[in-house]
Amino acid sequence: MAAARIYLDHNATSPIRPEVLSAVGEALACGGNPSSVHAEGRAARALVEHARAQVAALVGARPEDVVFTSGGTEANNMALRPGALRNAAGQPAERFACGAAEHPSVLQGHGFGQIEAIPVDRTGRVDLAALEAMLDGAVGQPALFSLQVANSETGVIQPVAEAAALVRARGGIAHADAVQAAGRMPLDMATFGLDALTLSGHKLGAPAGIGALVFRPGRAGPNLPLVRGGGQESRARAGTENLAGIVGFGVAAEMAARDLAAEGARQRRLRDCAEQEVRRLAPDAVVFGEGADRLPNTLAFAVPGLSAETALMALDLAGIAVSSGSACSSGKVGRSHVLAAMGVPDALARGAIRVSFGWNSREDDVLGFARAFETLLRRLYEPGRARAA
Repeated sequence: MAAARIYLDHNATSPIRPEVLSAVGEALACGGNPSSVHAEGRAARALVEHARAQVAALVGARPEDVVFTSGGTEANNMALRPGALRNAAGQPAERFACGAAEHPSVLQGHGFGQIEAIPVDRTGRVDLAALEAMLDGAVGQPALFSLQVANSETGVIQPVAEAAALVRARGGIAHADAVQAAGRMPLDMATFGLDALTLSGHKLGAPAGIGALVFRPGRAGPNLPLVRGGGQESRARAGTENLAGIVGFGVAAEMAARDLAAEGARQRRLRDCAEQEVRRLAPDAVVFGEGADRLPNTLAFAVPGLSAETALMALDLAGIAVSSGSACSSGKVGRSHVLAAMGVPDALARGAIRVSFGWNSREDDVLGFARAFETLLRRLYEPGRARAA
């Protein structure tokens, strides 16, 4: 009988929770269209609105300010366009800026003619002085600024509240990509001072293909709809609602909010244990984001001279699923723009390995990872150089 595999790639996607799977099955059996006025349609609509309230509660928002989308990428594309959002005075943004280490859906998915990338320091945190200088350099031109709450590759937590205060004090609009942070750390739109934020369900144990854009009351602009047609989502996003995905998202959000403190502490213990094992087995390992606050579930590291591509294949063959911090859409290992923005040398960045824990991770998973990593090092690595596989 084959040994059970160990899944440590929750930042890529978190396996669906059993409770979510059950709720999704019930929603699929509902049979009604939420836009229909008959009893079946009203039942479906009630499920959508209950899930909307569950998702809103996760981030301290009003249910009516949650717009369901197909995922985080669509939500980012939706928000980061001229006229999609407006500031407290009702003005749209004239400029767009974001952190240099943002997700590609921000760096490449925005609708502005150009982008002003704010640098990050060696720990991966955005340079607030550079942001302030950029804002002060164009007084009277409201800027839309987007910043991850936590980086998906390194887990580094950004000074979102401080950045949002700088932006809004100068008449700008503050948006945050909270895809990786939601359910892993406390999130509250008012506390962070945000005008809008992006969420994704499959990072929480919901199905893939569902996300949300959440905005502060009065911040939705006339150009908010990206998908146009019918009047769904209060005319903010056309198309028949993904009922099963929305229901699953709601259940996952409620569970994440309920278990936030306990799960954060538990996953931090697992992460710290894994980090200790990496350092024990490879004393020259470099932990990315060390010295900065990080998500409790994320460990990103590299061992000088060890190729990530080789290491990931060896670990996969040993039954361990992890990823490279620089994995691209093709599934290959490429150069990480995040680590490049942090000033990490290319040779070291190409060895980046990301271990990320989640709701179903256990202590035995850490032990299994450590055993496989030790075997990998014996076979493939000598300090300062990697052997051929």
